[in-house]
Amino acid sequence: MMLIQYHSIGTIHSPFTKISDMPIQPSGAVGVPGSIEINEELVPALQDLNGFSHLILLYHFHQVKESKLQVTPFLDTQSHGLFATRAPQRPNPIGCTVVRLLDVTKNCLIIENVDVLDGTPLLDIKPYVPAFDGEMADLRIGWLEGQSQAARTIRSDDRFGE
Repeated sequence: MMLIQYHSIGTIHSPFTKISDMPIQPSGAVGVPGSIEINEELVPALQDLNGFSHLILLYHFHQVKESKLQVTPFLDTQSHGLFATRAPQRPNPIGCTVVRLLDVTKNCLIIENVDVLDGTPLLDIKPYVPAFDGEMADLRIGWLEGQSQAARTIRSDDRFGE
């Protein structure tokens, strides 16, 4: 297996200091405020970012202690293959979320709809572009069919950390 290393480009800040009772997806975090502190040397990379309303954040699940190939996700009582879920216990603990960008000032991004643990190391930022990232034709959502709307109200427990 090839070793791949990444370095944090900044830190995500949110009101969530414990994994338990967090939103499990951004749809359950509507209006939740947060911020991102970008490493000072990367400030030039923020040029023109304030022209976008939403961002895709890639981050490191820094509280995950192990990976599992099968998990019981928050939206089901049945076990599923890890890659058929968004559970954090991944071989490479990388998370992805979409947030609303409110402001960019120096090395600080003010965001909302944050479903990420406070202090999470940020790996990358990409602008959300509906023409690139929008709905797909013939979309299927597997075992989540009929359950995905529950992500707006279900909160996490400690099954994937703590």
